[in-house]
Amino acid sequence: MTSNQIYKYPPLIPGTLIQRYKRFLADIKLDSGETITAHCANTGPMTGVSTPGSRVMVSKSDNPKRKLAYTWETIQVNDTVPTWVGVNTALPNKVIEIALQQKIFPQLATEYDLIKREVPYGKDKKSRIDFLLTSNKSKPPIYLEVKSVTLARDTLALFPDTVTTRGQKHLRELMAILPENNATMLYFINRGDCCSFAPADRIDATYGQLMREAVKLGVRLLACRFQITTVGISYLGLAEIITHQP
Repeated sequence: MTSNQIYKYPPLIPGTLIQRYKRFLADIKLDSGETITAHCANTGPMTGVSTPGSRVMVSKSDNPKRKLAYTWETIQVNDTVPTWVGVNTALPNKVIEIALQQKIFPQLATEYDLIKREVPYGKDKKSRIDFLLTSNKSKPPIYLEVKSVTLARDTLALFPDTVTTRGQKHLRELMAILPENNATMLYFINRGDCCSFAPADRIDATYGQLMREAVKLGVRLLACRFQITTVGISYLGLAEIITHQP
């Protein structure tokens, strides 16, 4: 494991994507010749990262209770400069938790001592924040929400890849807890070929507007670049944030 590798995959199995369908399913032909149906954790449109014929990697669970033993983990895009993209949306929060434990992000490292996941918050306590970071030094808590980013145009990562009322709600909720608390939105750029990040205004103009409003009110944005390989996930640093999509 390299020094900047945060997460190591279990042994992955290579194959070729036949089709992704019904949101949760993907038919894949493994290099062994076997055709399998894998679970797809990403329920969005997966624009640009679900092209039939693409190289993919899957993991296999030994849990006999699982309906589908295989999980679709990554896909290779860009014929010119082949790049692996992480498509398992259940994984970013696990990676971020490890990164927080290791204090990988200097922008946050001195501000917390305790990490809690899925903590109820908001006026009705019906929402759950991905991470609540608290300090024993009388510092205000940090409410941290994580979003996986796979959409890209050249080297620009974009979020969201579809209209997201849920994502809009999360931005409004973060703004609502200010100024008594600190609020951070972390964009997990699930591919290593992007050096900048912007809201996808052409896809969801409301989300872009809310993001800019959130920044003005004091919500901190972190666009974190990650390198995805067939072995693991490494942190590359922060991407430049462009608050208006060019």
